[in-house]
Amino acid sequence: MPVFEDLKVFGGNAHPELLNDICAYLGIGPGEIEVFKFSNDNTFVRILENIRERDVFIVQPLSAPVNDNLMELLIMLDAARRASAGRITAVIPYYAYGRSDKKDQPRVPITARLVANLIEVSGADRVLTIDLHAGQIQGFFNIPVDELSAVPMLSNYYLEKNFEDVVVMATDVGDAKRAGDTAKILNADIAIIEKHRIGNKEMVEVSNLIGEVGGRTAIIVDDEILTGGTVIAAAEALVERGAKEIWCGVTHGILSGRSPELIENSAIKEFLVTDTLPISEDKRGTKTKLMSVASLLGEAIYRIHNGHSVGAMFEE
Repeated sequence: MPVFEDLKVFGGNAHPELLNDICAYLGIGPGEIEVFKFSNDNTFVRILENIRERDVFIVQPLSAPVNDNLMELLIMLDAARRASAGRITAVIPYYAYGRSDKKDQPRVPITARLVANLIEVSGADRVLTIDLHAGQIQGFFNIPVDELSAVPMLSNYYLEKNFEDVVVMATDVGDAKRAGDTAKILNADIAIIEKHRIGNKEMVEVSNLIGEVGGRTAIIVDDEILTGGTVIAAAEALVERGAKEIWCGVTHGILSGRSPELIENSAIKEFLVTDTLPISEDKRGTKTKLMSVASLLGEAIYRIHNGHSVGAMFEE
C-alpha cells in the first residue's frame, strides 16, 4: 500500500522542462500551481488544487537567478504546509550554496547550513537531491535527505563507448571518491589533479598531476562546472602529459561567464552534462551533450511515495 494515497508533483519557474519530464515518467500531470511576482518584486504562490493529506513533491533546482528560485521554493513549501499536505518533499536537483559548507576564511557564513535551515522551517519533511557538492551537507538537515548520484548514468554512457585504455581524472583530491566510483564501473585507473584556488576569484592553478595518463583516453569527472577553470586546467594538464583523448562528464552545468566558449575551444572531445539545471541553447556548443535525470528523479519519487528503498536503485 502507498504511504499516501495520492501523489502530487508541483514545480516553480526554475526548470519546467525537467518537471514535465519527471511527471511523464510517473505517468501523471504536473500539479496546478501559480507562481509569479507582483510589481513590487514580491513572490506569490497559490496551489490551485486540493492537497490535504496528499504526498506532495515540489521540484525546484536552485538555478540562476538563485535567490529568486530559492524564495519560490520556500514559499511553495510554506503554501503546501498551510494547505495541510500529508507529507512534503523538496526535490532539489541542484543545491546552490553548496560550496559554502564550512568556514575556510575568517568571518564568513556557512550558507549551505543556512539554506538547509530555511528549507526545514518552510515545511519540508524530507529532501531529494542529486550530487551535493559536499557530503556533509546532508548532516545540515534534521529531516531525511535522499542524495542520488548521476555517476552510474554518466559512467554507463562511457562504458558503452568501449574505450580500450581509460583513466578517470579527479579535478582535486576531494573529488577522488567520485572518480573512484566512476573508475570502478569502467574498470579503469584514476588520476588526480593537485590544484589551489586564487583567493575568491574563481580561478585555479594546477600544481601537480598524480597518475599515468600518457597515450590513454582520459575522462574528467566533476560534480559541477561553474566558470570552467578547473576542467580547462585539468584538460591542459592532460594534454601536456600526453593523453590521447579527453572526455568530460559533469552532473551540474552552471556554465557561467565564458565557460561555454572555453569548453568549445578546449582539447575536450565531448562535454557530457545532465539537465539538473536548465541549459539554454546559447550555452550549448557543438561539444555539449545533455543527459536527462528525469527517470532518476522520477524513480526515486515513485519509491519514496510507495515506501520502497531508494538505495536499492544503485545496488546493482
